[in-house]
Amino acid sequence: MALTPSMPEALRWLRQAMSDLQAAHNDIRHCCPNWVLFKVHQALEKALVAAVLCRGEAFEGHGGLMRVAQRLEEEEPELKGLVLDVQRLHDHGMDAKATQYPSYHPFPMTPSEAFPSVDEEEILKQAQKVLMTLKNYVGRK
Repeated sequence: MALTPSMPEALRWLRQAMSDLQAAHNDIRHCCPNWVLFKVHQALEKALVAAVLCRGEAFEGHGGLMRVAQRLEEEEPELKGLVLDVQRLHDHGMDAKATQYPSYHPFPMTPSEAFPSVDEEEILKQAQKVLMTLKNYVGRK
């Protein structure tokens, strides 16, 4: 489903991204790092959608977060470093599937057991940086 590009729609997606990040923050130190990582993924995905929509482009949703980040960075010099930041988060386990589905892990491990050494506070700090970059970008459009 393509989203209609407009600044009000971009701001709506950005508001939800910020809410998702707050939800991730609320889960810190509650024995579920997979949910922190998942909610960070959701927040980042929505912030990237907002950045695309504010450019007057429809968002088709193909290619994943890295693909969207690469395209934005290539076309917007002020977003230099976005791909590296998204990659860092991904390297720490930020993912929509591996954080939720047991089939992404060796049996008998579950997602709730798969991320015991994640530094949740550092993940949130990095995610906050990326979201602020994208929020500022949207705000300048």
